[in-house]
Amino acid sequence: MLKESINQIKNETVFITGGAGFIGSTLAGRLLSDNKVVIYDNLKRNTIKNMPFAKHKNLTLINGDILDLPYLKKSMEGSTYVIHCAGITGVDTVIKSPVSTMRVNIIGSYNVLEAASHLNNCKRVICFSTSEVFGKVAFQSEESSSAVLGAVGEARWTYAVSKLSVEHFAYAYFKEKNVPTVTVRPFNVYGPGQTGEGALRTFIMRALNNEDIVVHGDGTQIRAWCYVDDMIEAVIRCMIFPEAVGESFNIGNAKTITTIYGMANIVIRVLQSQSKIVHVPKTSADIELRIPKTEKAEKLIDFKAKTDLEEGIKKTAEFFRRGSQ
Repeated sequence: MLKESINQIKNETVFITGGAGFIGSTLAGRLLSDNKVVIYDNLKRNTIKNMPFAKHKNLTLINGDILDLPYLKKSMEGSTYVIHCAGITGVDTVIKSPVSTMRVNIIGSYNVLEAASHLNNCKRVICFSTSEVFGKVAFQSEESSSAVLGAVGEARWTYAVSKLSVEHFAYAYFKEKNVPTVTVRPFNVYGPGQTGEGALRTFIMRALNNEDIVVHGDGTQIRAWCYVDDMIEAVIRCMIFPEAVGESFNIGNAKTITTIYGMANIVIRVLQSQSKIVHVPKTSADIELRIPKTEKAEKLIDFKAKTDLEEGIKKTAEFFRRGSQ
């Protein structure tokens, strides 16, 4: 299904902010054979350098900052699609630098939308939000569910607040300036090529080395895990389905539900690891329950995640195992 969807996008110029990161670089790799792809990134997390397509003739890599509106606008000229993945992410990073988190995610996203509004032939602008806009407890949350953010003073919630502002910006540019925006809310995406602080990536890496797997708290926090190929499929469908314009979508896999502790055990079993699970105290606010309701994506863009958790863990582990050889 992913190949069929991608085949509908040809001879386009796709501009990806944060394209050197995990999801952005994976998307770029899928689109390069039939399209020009421009990656605009400050390269703090440079996943692209390890990808086999890093020197592809259709790839242009621009070292740029989304806070620099003139350079961003100039770099975006001629693009027909804009995928806005750039942003400050990761719990530890957000807690250490809440000011940078809000500046980059709020002002930077405004800059991306403002630059896109001046494009002559913009077919779609896809903005990445987050499942954290639903707060500590998100059980079968719909796109129309109220955003529930945490208390002021808890640094973690600056990420959710900043990403919620992206959603409001995207919808405002659609309504007021007719920019064809779409918002996606990823729910716990993982897979080959992941960088940063993702829990499942960390568990897999430690399991491959038979190291202790650290669980914060008692591990009863519940998540639904979405494999990166499913996430890419959803983004591609947001690019090609006219019904997606002006909408927001929860993107996740409600069939891969497990607790954090349960997930650690699954990783150990699937990878036949000798790792032990170690519990440590929580150091910040946490999400206790995060399960999406995804019927809207299924109805409007014919998307439904397909990769089960064990299959995704095996594929991810194989990628990192090859990389260490």
